[in-house]
Amino acid sequence: MSSTFRVWVRDLSMGVRFALAGGREGWMRTTLTALGVGLGVALLIVTTAVPSALAAREHRSDARTDMTFGSVIPKTDATLVVGHVDTTYRGESIRGRLYQPEGPKTPLPPGVSAYPKPGEALVSPKLKQILDSADGKLLRERVDAKIVGTLGDDALVSPGELVYYAGADSLKPTGYPVERIDKFGTPNPMQEAMDPVLVLLTLIVFIVLLMPVGVFIAAAVRFGGERRDRRLAALRLIGADGRMVRRIAAGEALAGSLFGLVLGTGFFLAARQLAAKVELERVSVFPHDLDPSPLLALLVAVAVPAAAVGVTLFALRGVVIEPLGVVRTAKPSRRRLWWRLLLPVGGLALLYPMIGQGRDNGSFNEYMVTGGVVLLLVGITALLPWLVEFVVSRLGGGSVSWQLAVRRLQLSSGTAARMVNGIAVAVAGAIALQMLFAGVEGDYTKETGQDLSRAQMSVNVRTGPEAGRQTEAILKGLGETQGVKGAQGFTTASAGEKAKDAQDYVSVTVGTCEALQTVAKLPSCKDGDAFVVKDDSEYEQSYPGMTKPGKQLYINPADSAVKQRGKTYPWKIPADVQHGTARTSPMGGPMGGIMVTPSAFPAAAQAELGGQVYIQIDGSVPDVREYVRAATSKVDPFAEAQAMQDIEVKGRFASVRTGLFVGAACVMLLIGASLLVSQLEQLRERKKLLSALVAFGTRRRTLSLSVFWQTAVPIGLGLVLAGVVGLALGSVLLKMTGQTISVDWTSVAAMTGIGAGVVLAVTLLSLPPLLRLMRPEGLRTE
Repeated sequence: MSSTFRVWVRDLSMGVRFALAGGREGWMRTTLTALGVGLGVALLIVTTAVPSALAAREHRSDARTDMTFGSVIPKTDATLVVGHVDTTYRGESIRGRLYQPEGPKTPLPPGVSAYPKPGEALVSPKLKQILDSADGKLLRERVDAKIVGTLGDDALVSPGELVYYAGADSLKPTGYPVERIDKFGTPNPMQEAMDPVLVLLTLIVFIVLLMPVGVFIAAAVRFGGERRDRRLAALRLIGADGRMVRRIAAGEALAGSLFGLVLGTGFFLAARQLAAKVELERVSVFPHDLDPSPLLALLVAVAVPAAAVGVTLFALRGVVIEPLGVVRTAKPSRRRLWWRLLLPVGGLALLYPMIGQGRDNGSFNEYMVTGGVVLLLVGITALLPWLVEFVVSRLGGGSVSWQLAVRRLQLSSGTAARMVNGIAVAVAGAIALQMLFAGVEGDYTKETGQDLSRAQMSVNVRTGPEAGRQTEAILKGLGETQGVKGAQGFTTASAGEKAKDAQDYVSVTVGTCEALQTVAKLPSCKDGDAFVVKDDSEYEQSYPGMTKPGKQLYINPADSAVKQRGKTYPWKIPADVQHGTARTSPMGGPMGGIMVTPSAFPAAAQAELGGQVYIQIDGSVPDVREYVRAATSKVDPFAEAQAMQDIEVKGRFASVRTGLFVGAACVMLLIGASLLVSQLEQLRERKKLLSALVAFGTRRRTLSLSVFWQTAVPIGLGLVLAGVVGLALGSVLLKMTGQTISVDWTSVAAMTGIGAGVVLAVTLLSLPPLLRLMRPEGLRTE
């Protein structure tokens, strides 16, 4: 056993020496192999660092949590009053906090060494950049404080996050958005676990993104096959046996893979330093977050060289290497189809038992899912060489460029298939993922019911002292705001039959006649009127006695206010109360209960009612939403001005979808770069042939077109096969999640078009080196 090991070490070492001592030709071959492997290794290392990056982001997010989730904290010398003033600027979320320490022992939030004083603020680097720019004028009106420093990395989830902490001295904790806390990092009791379908989506995303990487690495270690065959024949001539030359060939591939590991590590370290400056789909990470797991990194370091040796030995299994040449230049035996079909069939067999499982029948078996999807996608790499050989063997005459391309493909169809295997796998996976996302999207997106034809923004005014007056002030400010076409405001409360511990409540809405008529059909209206508005889901149906004329009720401005102040307001329903019918509000859903105009309601109670404002804006006015938020913030920084939307997407589904977009962008870059390296390697292999054709008078245009056809034919076949496998995989995944099979042909065409576009771009980029190679000087031999 030890002697066998020594033989393997000797032969592999000899192959490594051949790779390094082969002169310019050998170095070029090894460099191209290392470059192709390095690109894949870099992405693999990034993937091994993804779990740690996500964990670091989540840890920082949890560590800075400053909410009580309903708990009441008494004041001490170690408590802090927090005001939540989150906002949005040009589509980007901004995390805003007002901090008011209540003693010397108040805990500090992560990333902060001292609290800012009232009127001062600490901001994130990205937010400071925006505030200092000319585009930050509207935002500076909301962050109305002197910038005295920047927040540390521990205060931010990502380097591109927009965050500011401002000092305050007049906050009164009455419940969210102004709360008292005694520590940071309180866990969220309402956080929900990912459901099985999202777990399946995440797993499929990782498989689909990593499979093309493995395919490209396997193709890269086989660069320089034809020249290597001639060297192996020479070794046979001087006495090496067949097994020895195969091990030597594996050693050459091992050298390229080892250099690829070094290059890949270098690419990763360079990309890591740029990570903070690159933002994809508004996602960025700190360089120190990209910390690969040692175990996974070790797995990559071992698996890549082992795969290089294994792939080379597998590729040479049917090659006869003799002293006078390699029997690859003769017509190879026809590829068999039956065993290639076993891979996708085996994949379907693993996935079939989970059909119909959905999210109601427990979690999916992750090992069966991984095995099934991998077998289906690997089946493409097995079927494509057979398909290319089957088709090109039947192609015939045409133009000179076409005939040159077809003849080349007939002689080396396997090489052509290897070039496009990665793209075919990536496109098949993308089609399947697109089908799965489209199929389950309805479960994670819902119509909000908001009527954007009646209002495009809304403002929530927190309940508390002065809330009613603030609502009026906001309406007045909006009336003077550029781009605002109109605004209607309401104040709301609940009313019970008892001053304390009332069990039954009816809703009360206070507003002008114009405002009330937007949410109710009223017979007539003037200031001083009151109405009982019927609604099929409202309280007066269950408690009709509560809405009788002259009924004594007690107004409760807010539960938190009642708890802290024990304050309610007695109010009798007017004797001349009228009746109306509820209409759907702009926010969706009917508003019923009791509706009154301001003069028919106690002024003291109205001053403390929470407000709701609906705003109509002119979308053609640039930054009109920012004007609205600025006007609202001037009155009350806690008033939430939000853009209304007709569709709402669940956060975790959106996160998985964003992760797919980011990963797909990285994989497409890898595909393009690796394919370009592969194309250049093939052109280098045929340098003498191209030079000979030019010397005999072949036009360069003809040769350029032949190179294009040599790429276009296999990629066309690969995309057809990818479409079939992608549709099959997508259909199975949809049935697994309990969804109806449907195909978005536009998306399928888009995925296929992207793959074809990458090939076209690579072909265009390879033209300059092709033109340089097509010179008679290429016939010179040293």
